[in-house]
Amino acid sequence: MNGLVQTALEAATAVLLLCGAVFCLLGGVGLVRFPDTVTRLQAAAKAQNLGLLLILIGAALRVPLPYAGLLLLIAVFQLITVPVLGQIVGRIAYRTGAVERHTLTVDELAERLAPPDAPDAGESGGGRGRGT
Repeated sequence: MNGLVQTALEAATAVLLLCGAVFCLLGGVGLVRFPDTVTRLQAAAKAQNLGLLLILIGAALRVPLPYAGLLLLIAVFQLITVPVLGQIVGRIAYRTGAVERHTLTVDELAERLAPPDAPDAGESGGGRGRGT
């Protein structure tokens, strides 16, 4: 029975590592192929993050328990930092003009970043006055 459990564990590890590698590869292809900063952020934040998490879980299945806990701690740190980094890079890209604003479906930052004396700022219902 122990051999069957070991074989199932090795198969699960192989599937997780391969799926993680495929997601990382697709994220890398997305970084190269996508046309603008916003879509590249999606590839970097989503596919790369999922790929790394699958690889870390697959590796955690094969190592002793203290090391598995460390790998899971790395995964939690990754889940916390990647969305924050994506938000910061996206806002910097928007403010520096690297984002083609005419391609955006919804542009929530346009109202917030408009100068106070702009004609649209007062007519839109006070979007800047919400404090967020």
